[in-house]
Amino acid sequence: MSVAIGFADRDVVQYSRSFPGGRLRRDTVVIERPLKIEVNESSYTLLRTPGADRELCVGFLFTEGLIEKLGDILILRQCPDSADSLTVKVSDTREKPSRSMLITSSCGLCGREDIEAMVDALGRVESSLQVSPEMMYRLPETVRARQELFDLTGGAHASAFFDEDGNILGVKEDVGRHNALDKLIGQAIMQELPMNSSGVFLSGRTSLEMIVKAARARIPVVAAVGAPTEIAAEAAERLGITLCGFLRDQRLSVYTHGWRIRENV
Repeated sequence: MSVAIGFADRDVVQYSRSFPGGRLRRDTVVIERPLKIEVNESSYTLLRTPGADRELCVGFLFTEGLIEKLGDILILRQCPDSADSLTVKVSDTREKPSRSMLITSSCGLCGREDIEAMVDALGRVESSLQVSPEMMYRLPETVRARQELFDLTGGAHASAFFDEDGNILGVKEDVGRHNALDKLIGQAIMQELPMNSSGVFLSGRTSLEMIVKAARARIPVVAAVGAPTEIAAEAAERLGITLCGFLRDQRLSVYTHGWRIRENV
């Protein structure tokens, strides 16, 4: 039985848990709360870990095709009565997005033809970025050292940008792996950080949704601790993205566009 005893901070909550033998331990549990985003006449609700909400909002609007650049956002403000609500006004002079809230692991698109049309509309990612396997092997440990929320809870995903030398350009955590990536992309957009010359490291698996987000941001390399799905690998191949999985324990599986993984000579 778990009994709530209060909040540790905005990101976690403390629980007291009983174990066999009558022992008690205070456990820290990651928080998941809805964030409501009002965009012009539309409303979206994301389940996320509070924190970096503006970055999450910007990244979400961008990867969903609701904005093309930061300048498309005319107003972004937090509701004075709720920390879990944002009001956004975006320019209405742009073309309609090719997709919006259609790709999720729970519902997906209506059919394969719709998915193929959406992928084709994104266009291929062109980048000369190349990285070495030796550098890639270091990424899990390097990023893991900066996963503070995971250290506290064991319940948070991470996304991180890295350059060709393995320098970490940013790390974001969230209970949702797609949110962590949106937070990271949103931060890059707000700070004008390069994405086309960077790779992204994911702490979980790679689904089609993650590849779509990477393609929107023109990220050429996606490397994940876990496995990709079949359709994610197919999309990465068509979009020109180098997709790597099982990046752990000094091993690496390369599924698409392996020319970006160069061997040291």
